Amino acid sequence: MLYTLSYKMYKYEHGLTAAEQRAMGVRAGEAAAALRDLRFRLGRIFRPGHRVRPARGAADAVTGSGPAAPPRVLSSVR
Repeated sequence: MLYTLSYKMYKYEHGLTAAEQRAMGVRAGEAAAALRDLRFRLGRIFRPGHRVRPARGAADAVTGSGPAAPPRVLSSVR
């Protein structure tokens, strides 16, 4: 909404009415809630380890220990 310079000067000198202050407070609250919701949604999307977490058995397969790994042979037995 566009206001004339004279109206802006009047508002600057006299302040806002109670109804205008309430309306500004409601708009500020709505904007804060929208930003909070956006931060929450983006935080869930970009959370570290969200979809990158490996399966539980993957660590065993990499290190070579576990039921699928071949048995270790001591050097003195060879």
